[in-house]
Amino acid sequence: MAATTRVTFDRQLQELQDDALLLGSMVVKAVERSIEALKRLDGELARQIIADDLQINAKRWQIEETAIRLIATQQPMAGDLRVIASVMHIATDLERMGDHAAGIAKITLMHGDQPLLKPLIDIPRMADVACRMARQSLDAFIRRDAEAARAIADQDDEVDALYDQVYRELLTFMIEDPQSIQRATWLLWTAHNLERIADRATNVCERVVYLVTGTMEEINVSKY
Repeated sequence: MAATTRVTFDRQLQELQDDALLLGSMVVKAVERSIEALKRLDGELARQIIADDLQINAKRWQIEETAIRLIATQQPMAGDLRVIASVMHIATDLERMGDHAAGIAKITLMHGDQPLLKPLIDIPRMADVACRMARQSLDAFIRRDAEAARAIADQDDEVDALYDQVYRELLTFMIEDPQSIQRATWLLWTAHNLERIADRATNVCERVVYLVTGTMEEINVSKY
């Protein structure tokens, strides 16, 4: 690859990674806002989150199209190809996190005029950990830090433990008062969305490990 061509390719490769970071920031913001909308039962905010998910989807497709174009036109070497492939997979996981955030926003709308079954305590904690994992996984990607990626994935255990706690508490509500089943189910769906967001962040960590080592491996596989 000629020097000028290489400089152009390196710039394009950096822009591709920058787009992945932008997508990540859009997704984390969507998750945080979805929990805020649920806590306040803010229907307007929930509808905005659902509408904004279209932008997240569009950014994911733009990243994938750029990645495919780079592969087709630049014939990248093995190391560069790993970067491109990793960005494509990371963008897919980030877009799915955005879908889970939109799912939580839809749960807010399902409540209508009905109040929350209970004050939210563990669900916001789940969101905090999941968002932290997402941010840190992308930081590990930029720094090419496989050890940090493995440590970040370990935080999924904290999310799983909180999910178990939420499940047991909501099950108790449903047993004691059958009229609470619908609202308890909505909160359980919310917790499940957050658990899946943390799993997606773990997938990003796996891509970081692959990018650094060239080996695909599952790390801290979720029990769900």
